[in-house]
Amino acid sequence: MEKKRCWWCGDDPLYIEYHDTEWGVPVKDDDKLFEFLILETFQAGLSWITVLKKRENFRKAFDHFNYKKIASYSEEKVQALLQDASIIRNKLKVRATITNAQAFMKIQEEFGSFSDYIWGFVDGKPIQNFLQDRSDVQANTPLSDKISKDLKRRGFKFVGTTVLYAHMQATGMVNDHLVDCFRYKEV
Repeated sequence: MEKKRCWWCGDDPLYIEYHDTEWGVPVKDDDKLFEFLILETFQAGLSWITVLKKRENFRKAFDHFNYKKIASYSEEKVQALLQDASIIRNKLKVRATITNAQAFMKIQEEFGSFSDYIWGFVDGKPIQNFLQDRSDVQANTPLSDKISKDLKRRGFKFVGTTVLYAHMQATGMVNDHLVDCFRYKEV
């Protein structure tokens, strides 16, 4: 019998692999949290599969999401990124990545880690939703509104409430697998 999955991964092997191994799994590693945050900001206004297909290209272009390097990118590096056809070449998002890397490190200084900061909003444990149908899935919540507002106050860019909720789903802060999905109980 075929495994029951969330509807959104369809039959694309890349999407299925992402759904089955990453989406919704709690992430507490700062390097991985930064990667997801940046990928989510680039996804704003686009489909996740577009970003997922370019993920390896993003890793190469952005020094494997090394936020310490990214925080000090020069204008020359920005221009090189804007010429890189293998990634999403949005000038505002490229520049926001640098700004976000700098803000990310400030949060680390203040809280000890970005993980401690972001997971503090959910008391360190995932919110377990009980979604029966795709119509139950939300694009944002009062909590994503709150986190988005706080990140913007701290200087982050492209971190609207919908981007933040997608980040929360991806990094396991919230379990939004449908209850009949085989991954629901696993995460």
